[in-house]
Amino acid sequence: MAIHLKAVVVGAMVLAATGVIVAQTSALTRTMVTKADVSVPGREAVVARVEVAPGGVAGWHTHPGDEISYVMEGTATLMVAGQPPRQVSAGEGFVIPAGVVHNAKNDGASAIKLVGVYVVEKGKPLASPASAPTP
Repeated sequence: MAIHLKAVVVGAMVLAATGVIVAQTSALTRTMVTKADVSVPGREAVVARVEVAPGGVAGWHTHPGDEISYVMEGTATLMVAGQPPRQVSAGEGFVIPAGVVHNAKNDGASAIKLVGVYVVEKGKPLASPASAPTP
């Protein structure tokens, strides 16, 4: 039991050292670029490279702050609670307000790559799984 726990702790440390932020699904990868305090007390900015694999789905989730993203490569369908699904493509940006349930689906043959900037509450997970909104 102690050996298993030690292996889990060591594995978590290795993940933390690589800068990979645990994602909702294996199709979504967030790699932290930098993190810093902002002018709003109790908040921090997290800048990450985000990729959704070809045919992959990010999974419904929320953030404890605003997401501001810029699409560098590819196209995906962005699904935001209360809004019709829309396509986002290279050269476009989008903003998801704090706590809003959203998802993305990559129907393309190559990964969609984004730069995500998150202005979030310190000490909270960057993303939390959520149920799909009811239509």
